[in-house]
Amino acid sequence: MPLEAGRGECFHHVMSTGLIEIRRAKPADAKAIAAVHDAAWRTAYRGLIPGVELERMVERRGPRWWDAAIRRGSRLSVLLVGDDLAGYVNYGGNRAKSLPYGGEIYEIYLQPLYQGLGFGQRLFSAARRDLSLARLDGMVVWALAENENAVGFYRALGGQPVASSTEQFGSKTLDKIAFAWQR
Repeated sequence: MPLEAGRGECFHHVMSTGLIEIRRAKPADAKAIAAVHDAAWRTAYRGLIPGVELERMVERRGPRWWDAAIRRGSRLSVLLVGDDLAGYVNYGGNRAKSLPYGGEIYEIYLQPLYQGLGFGQRLFSAARRDLSLARLDGMVVWALAENENAVGFYRALGGQPVASSTEQFGSKTLDKIAFAWQR
């Protein structure tokens, strides 16, 4: 019997996860990765990064950018929930040579619908395992200090703050924190 809206019943969205898979990104994933990047960035950074700068950053990372990154061999893994590309993680060697960690997660993002369900932890663990297999021991991740969700996520995973820096977004300067994990 269908429920009628407005009669006080609660509607709950039930998500069927089906098969959950993490695998290396393929060129055919570029459009879906760009869509995750777009939605996740707009959700995470609206109000933190000035609007014009945020739009520029999102626009730069369209399907062609992701296709090129995949084809040149970037370490990029995707999380699939059924047939839906729900998130991605981009990682490799640590870019901050002053920090004594071999690996770095450059980005880890999920579609907003899939956030808070443990999928980010799965992507994080897969990247960390891959970095370890590549003998890139220890790992660092940078997060904007004002991005409370990211800071909380990395702290919950055992990340220790080891460095700080700033990043310029147009006329706005934001603090960022490096979280690290030993082997």
